[in-house]
Amino acid sequence: MYLKGSRLSLNKKHHKPNGLLIFFLVAGIGLLLYFNLVVVPVMNPPFVPTPTPTRDPVSYVQEADTLAAEGKYLQAVEVYQGAINSDPQNIENYLKIARLQIYTNQLEQAKVNAQNAILLDASNSDAYALLGWAKGFQQEYLAGEVDAKKAIELDMNSGLAHAAYAYILALRVEAGMDELDTMDKAIEESRTAIALEPNLLEAHWARGYVLEITSNYEEAVRELEIAVGLNPNIARVYTALGRNQINTNQLDQAVFQFTKAYSLNPTDPTPNLFISRIYGMLGEWEKGIQYGTAALRDGPADPTLYANLGTLYFRKGEFNQAASFLELAVRGGANEDGIAVEGIPLSYDLTTIETYSRYGLALANINSCNQAVTIANALLSTVADNEDAVYNANEILKICETNLLNPPTATPAPTPTIVTGPTATPQP
Repeated sequence: MYLKGSRLSLNKKHHKPNGLLIFFLVAGIGLLLYFNLVVVPVMNPPFVPTPTPTRDPVSYVQEADTLAAEGKYLQAVEVYQGAINSDPQNIENYLKIARLQIYTNQLEQAKVNAQNAILLDASNSDAYALLGWAKGFQQEYLAGEVDAKKAIELDMNSGLAHAAYAYILALRVEAGMDELDTMDKAIEESRTAIALEPNLLEAHWARGYVLEITSNYEEAVRELEIAVGLNPNIARVYTALGRNQINTNQLDQAVFQFTKAYSLNPTDPTPNLFISRIYGMLGEWEKGIQYGTAALRDGPADPTLYANLGTLYFRKGEFNQAASFLELAVRGGANEDGIAVEGIPLSYDLTTIETYSRYGLALANINSCNQAVTIANALLSTVADNEDAVYNANEILKICETNLLNPPTATPAPTPTIVTGPTATPQP
């Protein structure tokens, strides 16, 4: 007995398999396996930059060498850095970039690269010479001297090592940190550098600086002209040449050298400072103030630039303007843009005494006698052994005493006489 049409029937019906469906399933599985084994391994992960071809380190060096030969030192430094990043074991790139960074006043970076060269090869004389020279320019005289002497020890025939040592010794003399034989050593080392490598720029540069320090300005000019001939692309050398041409009264040529120096390194206020002083020497106050202002724009935290502008206004007889600039030079403070300026401490340095004297006299002439008397007393107590300082201090007090007895009218006071030592020339 069975129930017709009952779903509980135990007799199963058999269906034929669908061949087309099986084919597509097998094909799909095959495609997935192919994608997983072949395509996925060569795909870039999502959100990861596609790798670019690595540049040949030699091409960096060739490009940087070309830029350096053209005098494009700042661009060359960037490309040498690319060469270093690409091949950090090549010591020559560290030496090349450190040298250019000294030329362009990037002294901290020059020290780092010279030190990296030493890490790669502690027996490399040039690396120590460049490190010492960079330290010397940063007023690390004793440390720089140690490095320069190490460079000579490693290679006694290196003109660069002897030149660096000579320059550092001369810097010590200029800074008043010399000993009895320091200048003699500097002279000897500078001569040795030229004897060893007569076509080395640094040798003539160092020799010129040593001659400048010893007041042999005409000889210094000749040496620095040779240096410019060997490499016409270093602002520092043009500035040095201009300084010495001031001292040989070649003022037009000096202005040309400073202009050239500024064109090579337009961030350095020094060339415009010296041009300003030249026009001040000629009594062309407006031109002097123009270049002095330009220098101050490039070095707004440098108190000597305020002293220079204050001096020009003082000598022009504009005492209010003079006092405002000289105040920042002497006392320090913040300028109109809020930039901090550190005042120059009073010392027996001739230029510093003149700056303080002019500040006090300017204050006295605008009847700011409380401040003026303070400056006069500072001169009398701190630099009492300097006759000029004492004279100027008494002159300040005399003007203030006159102002007390006869209050000044609106008529401008005459330009006071300021006593100084030998004519101050621009200093390196």
